[in-house]
Amino acid sequence: MAERLRLGIVGAGAVVQVGHLPALKRVREIEVVGICDTDLPKARALADRFAVPDAYTDIEELVEYEEGLDALLICTPSHLHESHIQAALAADLHVFVERPLALTSTGAQKLVKAAQKHERVLMIGANHRYRPDVQQIRSFVQSGELGDLESLRAWWFMARAGRAGLGWRQKKELSGGGVMLDLGLGMLDLTLWLAAFTPVERVMAIFPDRGKEKGVEPSGVAMLALEGGVSIHLDVSWRFVGPGERFGMAVRASRGSARINPLAIWKEFHGVAQDVVSSGAHSRETPFALGLRAQWAHFVAAVRGDSPAPSPQEQVTLLKVMEAIYESAESGRAVTL
Repeated sequence: MAERLRLGIVGAGAVVQVGHLPALKRVREIEVVGICDTDLPKARALADRFAVPDAYTDIEELVEYEEGLDALLICTPSHLHESHIQAALAADLHVFVERPLALTSTGAQKLVKAAQKHERVLMIGANHRYRPDVQQIRSFVQSGELGDLESLRAWWFMARAGRAGLGWRQKKELSGGGVMLDLGLGMLDLTLWLAAFTPVERVMAIFPDRGKEKGVEPSGVAMLALEGGVSIHLDVSWRFVGPGERFGMAVRASRGSARINPLAIWKEFHGVAQDVVSSGAHSRETPFALGLRAQWAHFVAAVRGDSPAPSPQEQVTLLKVMEAIYESAESGRAVTL
């Protein structure tokens, strides 16, 4: 393997433009050598903007890059993830794919087995885990300083004005679902990860006005009961009426609590609750940008064998829970896993 990982990118949408490429510019161990998109002028313009040598319209041309690729970043519409991951693995490439891994848990399981067969790293976008504020909270949870987990709440609201940019996400045949799969899956990953993937026992979900927006839900709420009495509450919307986007997470435990946006971690000292957040050095980068760059650093370490990658099997679990959420919203009843 070359000193720097040679990376190809499939998809030239917003997450690549404002997320991955700016982050990758600051990851010295990775060299982006090509961008592929069905819109060649857009791919070419993006390649020129970030000094990427080549642009393509066909993924097969990209994976056959003459100097050889080491890995592929896949940021295409969700219904294409399975075929694009299979193409990458068939070419013996490591894969970083934006969530979801697949549209179904069955499809995800096939991809996990394929990655194991080819002995390639398959990492799924979960940058919320790598945010510095979330990392602080997790250290307190893991150490037991906050006591036993009791509940986790997560919310992600996009302003109504942002709906025009949803594009293919509003078409069920391309996205697999609406806001719960788009925004809720990331929050489900974050909360279940903080809860150490404690098995989910029951799910109850409500999607107001389901089916009124091109067949996918624009808002949704899900409540999960985990083994041992821990609960998770997810609240997501594409049509939030307010001053802007809202993203947050809160943890309540037997001896403390925590939240992000803003970060606070509360413990009791002599009968008085105190915020014990470490101030540390302030960064000009957003938690989103820092988390994305940290995940890329982990990907490099995993490819080089210096650190184990997160188990992609976790993503199969997440999609099984997500399928139960959709089943509950459709039936109006709680679903037992």
